[in-house]
Amino acid sequence: MDTWRFAVPAAVTDWAIAVGVAALLLGTGLSGSHPSGGRELLGSALLAAGGLALAARRRAPLVVLAVTGLSAVGYLAAGFEVLAVSYLVAVYGAVRAGHRTVTLPVSLGLLAVLHLTALISHNGPTRAIMTQARHTLEIAWLIAAFAAGEAVRQAERRADEAEHTREETARRRADEERLRLARELHDSLTHQISVIKVQSEVAVHVARRRGEQVPEALLAIQEAGREASRELRATLEALRDDDTAPPPGLDNIPNLVERFRTTGLKTMLTIGGQPHDVPAAVGRTAYRIVQESLTNVARHAAATAASVLIDYQPGALAIRVDDNGEAASHPAPTPGLGLLGMRERVTALGGRLRTEPRGTGGFTVQAELPTNGAS
Repeated sequence: MDTWRFAVPAAVTDWAIAVGVAALLLGTGLSGSHPSGGRELLGSALLAAGGLALAARRRAPLVVLAVTGLSAVGYLAAGFEVLAVSYLVAVYGAVRAGHRTVTLPVSLGLLAVLHLTALISHNGPTRAIMTQARHTLEIAWLIAAFAAGEAVRQAERRADEAEHTREETARRRADEERLRLARELHDSLTHQISVIKVQSEVAVHVARRRGEQVPEALLAIQEAGREASRELRATLEALRDDDTAPPPGLDNIPNLVERFRTTGLKTMLTIGGQPHDVPAAVGRTAYRIVQESLTNVARHAAATAASVLIDYQPGALAIRVDDNGEAASHPAPTPGLGLLGMRERVTALGGRLRTEPRGTGGFTVQAELPTNGAS
């Protein structure tokens, strides 16, 4: 069985504490010896005000400290001999918020004022002894509140530092992994792609010098080698430095479609809707979907034509690639690494991807990418 945990909002907790402290102060004050008439109403109002002020202790800890301190002096002067519980809670909140240098002198001053108020308001030796005992108790509770607030503040500071350290460690490991991948790609692919690029260019050059017709396939290999070299260089730069130029996006799709025309595949690009800016991640994914789809058409579909539709919709970008080839020649969506990579990219953005044969023949790839949540 799943266990559900509900997080109580901080405001609800603060109000619960404030109401609880106010009720405690009123109950303690009215249950013991207390004045009557107007002084009773004034003292009761100050008791309630001191407690309810704690609802704002997170937002304005110093203001709450002042309000609870003044209310404590006020209800003591009115004749309510109640421990300043609300002020102790305010001290805890102020120290926890980091206001130690202000809270300490204010609290010492308040203790002196409370002591003088009690001595002036209540005469007699018995009253003096009770006042002294309450004054000692207030000092002890004040020290405890101050210490508790400081302990919690230090614990939260250490937790924040630990979280920052974990983030720095994760970022450093990610940087190290990026550099490792860059080295692996450089060592394993750069040489092979360079050989393909150089050999194809030499073959084209030799054919033209001999006056021979250069095959379309050879020209396509030459252009693909150049493009692969550019993309690999851009990928390596991106892995080595996060601040390099961004990878291909929507603006690069027309050039991509044009390159596939040089392979003999009749490609047509259509832009639908009202073009507008989309998040970079959406643009990158759209480019990769079109690139992978046309690559699959050229390799597997035995197609002569393909159409690409980029449709700008409210809150989404739709991509559709159709061909007139043989649907059975396409690789299956699950095992094919290209189609699987497309699906992972689309899913990561919260979009949808469909890859299926067309009813009229050929194959279709359709993707819908949300544009209001990606970055």
